[in-house]
Amino acid sequence: MKSVLFLLLCGSVPFSSFGQSAHMRGFLNRDIATEQKLEQQAQAVPDSTRLRKNMEFIASKPHHAGSPGSKEMAEYILGQLKSFGLDANIEEFEALMPYPTVRQVEVLAPKPFTATLKEPPVPQDPTSGQSGQLPTYNAYGASGDVTGEVVYANFGVPEDYEWLQKQGIDVKGKIVITRYGKSWRGIKPKVAAEHGAIACLIYSDPHEDGYFEADTFPKGPMRPLEGVQRGSVMDMPLYPGDPLSPGWASEKGSKRLTMSEAKSLMKIPVLPLSYGDAQPILEQLTGPVVPRDWRGNLAITYHAGPGATRVHMKTDYDWSTRPLYDVIATIPGSEFPDEWIIAGNHHDAWVNGADDPVSGAVALLETARSLATLQKNGWKPKRTIKIAFWDGEEFGLLGSTEWAEKHQDELKQKGVAYLNSDTTAKGWLRVSGSHTLEQFVEEVAGVVEQPGTTTNLADAALHHASDNSDEDRPARTNKNTFTIGALGAGSDYVAFLDYLGIASMNEGMSGQTKSGIYHSVYDDPYWYEHFSDSDFVDGRALAQYTAKALLRLGDSTILPFEFGHFAKTVNEYLDEIEKEAAKSGKKLNFAPLRAQLKQLSDSGAKYDALLRNVAQKDQLPTDRINSVNAALMRTERVLTRPEGLPNRDWYKHQIYAPGFYTGYGVKTLPGIREAVDSKNWALAQKEAGIIEQCLAQMNQVVNDAYAALSSL
Repeated sequence: MKSVLFLLLCGSVPFSSFGQSAHMRGFLNRDIATEQKLEQQAQAVPDSTRLRKNMEFIASKPHHAGSPGSKEMAEYILGQLKSFGLDANIEEFEALMPYPTVRQVEVLAPKPFTATLKEPPVPQDPTSGQSGQLPTYNAYGASGDVTGEVVYANFGVPEDYEWLQKQGIDVKGKIVITRYGKSWRGIKPKVAAEHGAIACLIYSDPHEDGYFEADTFPKGPMRPLEGVQRGSVMDMPLYPGDPLSPGWASEKGSKRLTMSEAKSLMKIPVLPLSYGDAQPILEQLTGPVVPRDWRGNLAITYHAGPGATRVHMKTDYDWSTRPLYDVIATIPGSEFPDEWIIAGNHHDAWVNGADDPVSGAVALLETARSLATLQKNGWKPKRTIKIAFWDGEEFGLLGSTEWAEKHQDELKQKGVAYLNSDTTAKGWLRVSGSHTLEQFVEEVAGVVEQPGTTTNLADAALHHASDNSDEDRPARTNKNTFTIGALGAGSDYVAFLDYLGIASMNEGMSGQTKSGIYHSVYDDPYWYEHFSDSDFVDGRALAQYTAKALLRLGDSTILPFEFGHFAKTVNEYLDEIEKEAAKSGKKLNFAPLRAQLKQLSDSGAKYDALLRNVAQKDQLPTDRINSVNAALMRTERVLTRPEGLPNRDWYKHQIYAPGFYTGYGVKTLPGIREAVDSKNWALAQKEAGIIEQCLAQMNQVVNDAYAALSSL
């Protein structure tokens, strides 16, 4: 059994209760009791009634980015933050945000049909028929007027086209129809265009989020016949943010690319369909019957096409630059004001957005109120804490990316960690992020109550009954260890982690909520209060978790980074890549990488042993603490390279990135892994050398931290 002192600063925490724990990595022993008292006060503040009230206001009307509704909600959030006593302001940016002006999909033959492209109101749901709703569309799809035969391409990922090719089916000059799922929506038209398609339709099959899973709305939580998933199809694996300003902030008067220069704009027309609008197209296709795993749950035989089915599709947009409103609250640091801890959630929605994003935004508001309450009572964090509510996330992480690009020089110097949330529901805590913070997450989750139980968030996440929804569940190598997943893309952490190299986490509750209303008009308070976290206790738990994490990051004497978990995890990534390469009979030389990881594991353990001793001191000189923390902050920075990843220089991080053909899905060690995927063995070995250099630098800064700590 590990000693209490070892557990105090660097050991795993045995989670059996949610009471206060004496295990606080980075704190001096003498400071723990004071921190515990602060955390107890903060945990008492979040209120489920306030969560509900704020959701019912913010999600009471459409508030998509660029609209007056978005500005109104930003101003409401600003007013709330100021009413708590926080110093807050709105930072305004702008970005290209196309709104649709023309949307047409019609089957010309054999059996004519015109798609409705509209979601009908539901009588029981008071906001589902409001005016001001954005129509069903895919932002950044190209304007176009095309007619062609149709091919069904399953999920529209590269391997689906391999099957079509084997059947002698060519999509060149044709309209591709794919179903939502398996990859991010923007990958589907991207791959279709690469194969010569002239347009792409994306529909929601009931197998993924309709009646196959549960009853449809309003009887149940799933997507009804005419429900549609809106969403951006910006090519975010190239870069997120304003398509016309990659790498710099888009503000009034700033420089812009022309639209023809913007690489992240989709090249072909794209529109989303309900399964009600998709079935009259799919059921008329001929050609071969598709494989079993290509078949959805419509009452038809799924054919690949093309056959005689011809579809006419027309799209056009108002390609205007529109405003973004980021709301930023700041609690200044008392000892290390130039070390920033940031937490964020977006406030814009495709329509009302009760689940996405308001469920997470109102939890973050309660976190802000918790810290503001402590501040009123005299608490001053050692580090500066910023709480952000981003705009334009749905279009392509616009508000967070523009803010990060504007402040990039300052953030590279001051950014310690970024904590992100988005949607939250009923279930268990799910966290993904930088593995240097995995032990920190484990520790914090172990002292927050799992609602309705006598255990904590970490223990409940590990030991709950199977929920059959493991795609976002963190990987587990030991059933007794809470682990975190790796970050790809899909929310506002991307600019902080992938572009700037700031250690980041994404967190939320999920697993007990089935949902088929994603990005539809039915994502509103009526749905959320009937089918998700109806009593708002899980949202309260998320607010408590985030508050505790911010307190510990803000108040610790030594930043709570740890390196053994990181080294172990990256070794596992190398194991996966070696197995994949072996399928092609190739063996890559990862010995230098393994050696660096072994050194990192050893130096991390040596650092931890010293940290245990330092924790017993009564006080430490500020200048030496600054040296230790400056080195620790660099441990994530050195995992980036200014030249970025192959074929996408905006993405700088060499350990985590969204996959070029997965979108949201992560590709760990992306330079090596994607080279292996494409069987480019020379590139794979070159990328291994780059990561070896990153790890060598990481070892150096860990040694720098050790040396600075030794002087204490």
